[in-house]
Amino acid sequence: MKNTVGENRLTDAHIRAWIRAGERFEGRADGGGLYLRYRAADSVPVWRFRYRFGSVPRVVILGDYGNLSLSDARKEARRMAAQVVLGIDPAGEKKERKRTALAKIEADRLRITVGQLADDYFERMVLGRWKHPNIVRSRIEKDIKPNIGRLFVEDVKPAHIDAMLQAVLKRGAPTVANDVLRWVRRVFDYAVKRHMVPYNPAAAFGLNDAGGKEEARDRALSRDELVALFDAMRRAQGFSVENFHTVKLLLLLAVRKGELIAAPLSEFNLDGGVWSLPAERTKTGVAVDIPLSPAAVVSLRELIRLGCGSTWLLPARKAQSRMLPHIHENTLNVALSKVKKLLPDLESFTVHDFRRTARTHLAAIGVEPHIAERCLNHKIKGVEGVYNRHDYFEERRKALQLWASFLLACESGQEWAPADGKVVPLRGRAG
Repeated sequence: MKNTVGENRLTDAHIRAWIRAGERFEGRADGGGLYLRYRAADSVPVWRFRYRFGSVPRVVILGDYGNLSLSDARKEARRMAAQVVLGIDPAGEKKERKRTALAKIEADRLRITVGQLADDYFERMVLGRWKHPNIVRSRIEKDIKPNIGRLFVEDVKPAHIDAMLQAVLKRGAPTVANDVLRWVRRVFDYAVKRHMVPYNPAAAFGLNDAGGKEEARDRALSRDELVALFDAMRRAQGFSVENFHTVKLLLLLAVRKGELIAAPLSEFNLDGGVWSLPAERTKTGVAVDIPLSPAAVVSLRELIRLGCGSTWLLPARKAQSRMLPHIHENTLNVALSKVKKLLPDLESFTVHDFRRTARTHLAAIGVEPHIAERCLNHKIKGVEGVYNRHDYFEERRKALQLWASFLLACESGQEWAPADGKVVPLRGRAG
């Protein structure tokens, strides 16, 4: 069968018959430049549009018969014929569309999410440079990734930053909101420097848009409040034995939460009553030997028993996507929220207030200020701090033992007086 332009136009019946018969051909015209090809190598017939652009013959493949009907193929051929009349080369346009599509695919392949950007920033700019990288890691995992982590970097707008900060504030964490703002600004500054984005979407935000100016806290728990706290920890549903001993140790030792939760067992000499905290894990950057009272040793041994052979004092209690070997820094905060529900009349307090509580009571029970400061691993200020390198280990041991006896009395709800009987038991608010 021979087809010429304008004659013997194709029909669906013809095409289906050729397919059933397996009849192959190079080209059969429908008219107006539209041809159907069905070579031996073709699984289905293929539509082609033939035309001249200038004096050069051109051919464009429109698609196969399986995906492009006869009616649609005629419409496409007429559209291309009109382009030729207007001086547009359909083959060139198709190549440009393909080039644009490929460029978009490549651009999409190179796009990264905020989560990927934050991970890259952490690896390059924080890890190995910052003394406490886990603090930054926590802000990334807990706040930045859940809120904007899946967005592509270039798609983040100031509205997304604002929504993230408001989500943190809604859970009652203004200080955390300030930290999140600081770190997300740094992450996007990093992206701007590397030409990933033209501007920082967090640049216009200040502390007033987050948690506001941070005021120095002065909260310390009184003796009666400590008695109530111990009682509530025993009664709170879902507050584990591990949590109880962890809080008790934070009070007994007056250490920072991060120092305790990330402690490997190798740092402890329980028989010698010493916790050797290395410089890289202290805020001051100076190693310190912390004397352990008998009460602290008892709690440490219990946590080690509950750890079931772990090499960490507080091993992770369930599988974590962050793969931390120890509990997360927020674990204790969440646990204490259960305790606080039983203490509705108690003024709000945080884990960090335990250090101020210890410092306040150490002063109240007669411990000298420079000894009390060293119990919290604070540097001694002024000229004395420059020239006096004595670490007051034995003095600290006695002070922390005195403090432990006071806390044990609070735990049991009994009155307290030191062994020498010189100090009057405290009542009411500390200090």
